[in-house]
Amino acid sequence: MGKEIEKIALDRKHKITLIIDINNLNDFTVDNLKKAEVAIDFSTPESAYTNIMKCFEAGIPIVSGTTGWLQRLNELLDFCRKNKKTFFYASNYSIGVNIFFDINRKLARLMNGFFDYNVSIEEIHHIHKLDAPSGTAITLANDIINELDRKETWVLGAEKDTNTISVNAIREDEIPGTHCVKYKSIVDIIEIKHSTINRKGLALGAVLAAEYILNKTGYYTMNDLMHAEL
Repeated sequence: MGKEIEKIALDRKHKITLIIDINNLNDFTVDNLKKAEVAIDFSTPESAYTNIMKCFEAGIPIVSGTTGWLQRLNELLDFCRKNKKTFFYASNYSIGVNIFFDINRKLARLMNGFFDYNVSIEEIHHIHKLDAPSGTAITLANDIINELDRKETWVLGAEKDTNTISVNAIREDEIPGTHCVKYKSIVDIIEIKHSTINRKGLALGAVLAAEYILNKTGYYTMNDLMHAEL
């Protein structure tokens, strides 16, 4: 993702002032961050919160696409709002995936009145992905729960009772990301599916988000960007 973001940023005439990876962690300082106008974080669940807070300390807006750390999201958002920082978060920066999110919400709203259908989610990613289920799958599940009265929570693996949504996470090969939402009854199956061909769409979305939050304050999501772009 870092290499794709760098390429797209340069193609869009931006200047890269700092690149941090595992080989130069000592360069990740507040003073170095202050040389940039905005930061983009695709790191690890263990480091994301600290990375974001350091950008807040440096006073620069930050875009994050790291998943697996959202148990601290509300804490971070409270700090962001109280201290007038700038933060953009999405579980997936692909424009296509965010259209898929909208279709998923609308389908769940429609299926709310059809009790014979049970819903499940399957996601497939490359073997290097550290978290499971994916942030995208969690977003899909939570959006369904908000619209489907008969579902209260999601669970990784087999469904535990009729109130839960089963989310199956598969890790194989170098698959960038595939997500499928399935409604099944005894007579038929309704599916919606999104498959990522490569990471370019994700990287472009992250760069667009960085451009969008420049000179803004507050918390933003892909809904804000999508409405701005469309």
